[in-house]
Amino acid sequence: MHLTHTIPPTYDEHSRVLVLGSFPSPKSREGQYNYGHPQNRFWRVLSTLAEEDLPTTNEQKRDLCLRHGIALWDVVAECDIQGASDASIRNAKPNKLSLITTAAPIEAVYCTGAKAFELYRRLGCEQECGLPATRLPSTSPANAACGMDKLLEAYAVIFQ
Repeated sequence: MHLTHTIPPTYDEHSRVLVLGSFPSPKSREGQYNYGHPQNRFWRVLSTLAEEDLPTTNEQKRDLCLRHGIALWDVVAECDIQGASDASIRNAKPNKLSLITTAAPIEAVYCTGAKAFELYRRLGCEQECGLPATRLPSTSPANAACGMDKLLEAYAVIFQ
């Protein structure tokens, strides 16, 4: 199924890090915000590291990111994908990440998972942004081998 990304990026003029997923899952598209699957650990990881309550609404998630200088979006603007399977992504076209990097003083880019990292490099995003990305482990429930302790340790770099 060919899909187009419809979730706008989260950022403001104070964003200092850019966190990128690959492409929104069906649950994220349904809820119109990133990492929308209830079993995805992204928001638990961020709120724990920020020492804040777990955000439950899109507005609370956006505010959490902005309070901590985090811009949030995805590498892919459109692609062929089956369900939420990153492995099935084909014919990907990148988002215009310069929309964020020209409006905010982005110092570092982090990709949440192997596919986002691979696409960031392969689709020319690294050249467009002028910044190499750091690969972080996926917070997806499909990455059950990576426990919360490992996720917290890896994602702590976002807050440094």
